[in-house]
Amino acid sequence: MKVLVVGSGGREHALCRKLKQSPLLTKLYAAPGNAGIAQDASCIAIKAEDVDWLVRFAVQEKIDLVVIGPEAPLVLGLTDRLQEKGIPVFGPTQAAAQLEGSKGFMKDVVAKAGIPTAWYGRFTGIDQAKDFVRQKGAPIVVKTDGLAAGKGVVVAMTLDEALAAIDKMMGDKVFGAAGNELVIEEYLDGEEASLFAICDGKKALFAGAAQDHKRVGDGDTGPNTGGMGAYSPAPVLTPQLEQECMDRLIAPALIAMAELGAPYTGVLFAGIMITKDGPKLLEFNVRYGDPETQVLMARITNDLLPILLAAAQGRLSDTPLEWSPQPALVVVMAAKGYPESYEKYTRIDNLDQAAKVDGVTILHAGTTAGPGGEIMAVGGRVLGITALGDTVKDAQTKAYQAIDKITWPHGFCRRDIGWRAIAREDGK
Repeated sequence: MKVLVVGSGGREHALCRKLKQSPLLTKLYAAPGNAGIAQDASCIAIKAEDVDWLVRFAVQEKIDLVVIGPEAPLVLGLTDRLQEKGIPVFGPTQAAAQLEGSKGFMKDVVAKAGIPTAWYGRFTGIDQAKDFVRQKGAPIVVKTDGLAAGKGVVVAMTLDEALAAIDKMMGDKVFGAAGNELVIEEYLDGEEASLFAICDGKKALFAGAAQDHKRVGDGDTGPNTGGMGAYSPAPVLTPQLEQECMDRLIAPALIAMAELGAPYTGVLFAGIMITKDGPKLLEFNVRYGDPETQVLMARITNDLLPILLAAAQGRLSDTPLEWSPQPALVVVMAAKGYPESYEKYTRIDNLDQAAKVDGVTILHAGTTAGPGGEIMAVGGRVLGITALGDTVKDAQTKAYQAIDKITWPHGFCRRDIGWRAIAREDGK
């Protein structure tokens, strides 16, 4: 099989590394890829949002399966365009991708399906939004309806914070058109986790769980980011809770989407809050998470490629994914200044030495090759140092051992990734 992976981040590098292991694979392409992906796939200089060129390439190369990493090309309708050419795609159609493309649409679908979630309101006017916030009080959550690269969410602990968020999103348009409509919803208290399901339109297959770390600083301090690290499995999601989430969150969503005439295929990513009343849905995303994918791919032991193809072709069997008993942990190395402004084209050295630590894989996100083949950082989140270990603590130790061998003065990372799980291991 010839496979094309669309995207350029750590998620896509993890997918490429996993798909490369398949005996079914004859050629692996990535568009546009990055300096690390280039070691595992043939990188094609086509951006993930360039739908026309991606379709042309896939047709020209007679691609057998396209795996779409990021949400933007899904919302732009890349799946639909490829399917028109008879090319199987792992990723939802444009209509189904509205589950992430519009938070209001997602909340309406979830409410209609009877999925446990936070109460909410949808608003296109500043005054109405502010009235709703004043009526409900704080803490409360303010979100842009549209895509904002994972940053259009403010968990407001005070009324003033909520009102300021409305002004920024809808008044100042800090996220552009994504803030033309806002979703304001209940603040849910509890422990957060990510659950993934591979779907073929009718059937869903449990595809792993993880917990990530959104805040930039140790102790979960500082602004939200795209994710500074993750680990899998998620100890908070017991096998019983995983099944409850599949039955009460995932299955009704598939039925609801099919009834809307937009059957859901691809991976469905449920952000979940484990509350005192049980698991509640925070949001759906229509693609694998980043950095959760890095730890999920590290733990899958069977061949992923035929499962993704079966989902794309609407014929998922009951063959489960098989998992390593070892937990996996990833620490994200980011450019100093992230998630605000940061310097680009800074050099990273000693990655080969770091990769020699037992159980460690170095996954690239925001990297490019310099003129002499050296690795240069060009993004905010740049590397994902991923480790398998006998315990979460063991995996954490290995990841930080590898990080300490990397020479990158312009980079930083959190030093406490996995703290919740390690506290559980220690019985605290």
